[in-house]
Amino acid sequence: MSSLHEARLALGKRLRELRRQADLSGRGLAESLSWPPSKVSKLENGRQSPTDDDIRAWTKATASDGETDALLASLHTLAVQNIEWQRQLRAGLKPHQTELAALDAKTRLFRALESTFIPGLLQTAEYARARFLQSVTVLKVRADVDEAVQARIQRQEILYQPEKRFHFVLTEAALRYRLCSPEVMLGQLDRLIALSALPNVKFGIIDFETAYAVAPTHGFWLLDDERVMVETFSAELNLAQPQEIELYRAIFDSMATAAAYGRQARAIIKRMIDQLAPESTRNDD
Repeated sequence: MSSLHEARLALGKRLRELRRQADLSGRGLAESLSWPPSKVSKLENGRQSPTDDDIRAWTKATASDGETDALLASLHTLAVQNIEWQRQLRAGLKPHQTELAALDAKTRLFRALESTFIPGLLQTAEYARARFLQSVTVLKVRADVDEAVQARIQRQEILYQPEKRFHFVLTEAALRYRLCSPEVMLGQLDRLIALSALPNVKFGIIDFETAYAVAPTHGFWLLDDERVMVETFSAELNLAQPQEIELYRAIFDSMATAAAYGRQARAIIKRMIDQLAPESTRNDD
């Protein structure tokens, strides 16, 4: 069962609880709102998502106006929780980067765990190009790669804004996966060393010898304490329920504790550079 369906079911369950607390049958509530009885059933069983007006009408009819704001917050979270890439990238890759830039502007504390690839805010133009080309191949979306790369690089200007704070945690695997050519990866590793020295950037690496308390099942971004963003092959998940944020915050803290920072982190990166450099030399030949 998808998290989206689970969230819709949870909202429907809460609506049912409010109806029962008001001692109303489904048919009685529907009649009071001039709705077909089937609508109440669909909303309560997660087969239909309510509108804002539906929520307000429901809480008014069940004398539970104090629940309106919480229910609306759950509904709005539901609306953005699962955004399919095919729909989100229909207009191309660049518009999504523009949307992310707007979200960046509102965020003060960025926490990111990545177990597979380098986070977008830390990518070189060449590494970003390789990532976008993969998206075009897999998702069959508009190939505005040059524009998307430019937009991603422009987004990175926020790294130099002192009021913003960043905490990145990468697994060593993210430094080793062959997602681009050795030459591109060498440039990317050099950039990680440079960015790790920024005063508002905390950069950690969990090496292969570290014992994990929690498995790095997937990467995610925690934006302030308001949203968790998770990318899957088919969609971008946006999680905003307090219990979800608390869970991901605890997972991030566990991963962050296991990571190496500063000189130790740079030593891991330099080891990767030393191992990769001979491949780049052979390719030059």
